[in-house]
Amino acid sequence: MNSIKKNNLNDLTKKYRKELFEKFLLIKQGHPGSIFSMMEMMVTLYHGGYVRFDSKNQRFIDKVMISKGHATATLYPILRDFGLIKKEDWENWGKENSLLKVFGNIDIPGIDITSGSLGHCIGAGSGMALHYKRRKIDKKVFVVISEGELYEGSTWEALLFAKHHELENLIIFIDINSLIILGTTNECLKLDPIENKIKGLGIECAKVNGHDIKQISAALDKIENSKKLNCILANTIKGKGSSIMENKKNWHYWNQMSDDEIKKTRLELDN
Repeated sequence: MNSIKKNNLNDLTKKYRKELFEKFLLIKQGHPGSIFSMMEMMVTLYHGGYVRFDSKNQRFIDKVMISKGHATATLYPILRDFGLIKKEDWENWGKENSLLKVFGNIDIPGIDITSGSLGHCIGAGSGMALHYKRRKIDKKVFVVISEGELYEGSTWEALLFAKHHELENLIIFIDINSLIILGTTNECLKLDPIENKIKGLGIECAKVNGHDIKQISAALDKIENSKKLNCILANTIKGKGSSIMENKKNWHYWNQMSDDEIKKTRLELDN
């Protein structure tokens, strides 16, 4: 890994959560619950060196697709720190004609696809990975989906396709925070055991604490030279870092906070 030291990655996740919280307070829109649940995964991928960056040409070699498009803003502070989002664009987020959108924007370098409706990106990522594999292009494709996307038939079709072609250059993360917009996944349509379902397709599957950078890194290190399709199940907490938001379905979207709640959240995000 050509990376920031792992102990510093935890500091970055805290920094990004705090910055994003202040942005949400300012622009009064966004999806903090979903964004906060996947922060460690994204920081590990990018700042841990797993998504390779060509500093000479200022572009990423590997591709990342966030299938739950409402969480694309997770990437904004990361791309800013890689120099791909300008300071003025970061500061103008939320204003009229801003480059930074709630659901992403392919005009931003480093964002290769935007996805609103769930269930699209394993299919798109599989097609991209197959293209690279057949042409012997050294690129990996990382796709991050939510467990709610396992309700979509297109997700399972794409998994079957990816396994059929044994796309070892495709790495799938499933963010398992047990919540969708309507409530818990068990209440809406029980998915368990997800691991058995994925393994039943013949796909290599690892389980990690999605907020433990060492576990995420270890899982990625283990599959680095794998010749098989791999999936990482990341157990997370929606709204991680704020007791006001954690495991609360009403924090799928941004909500108003009282002054006391803002103060409490700021203190918690500092710890």
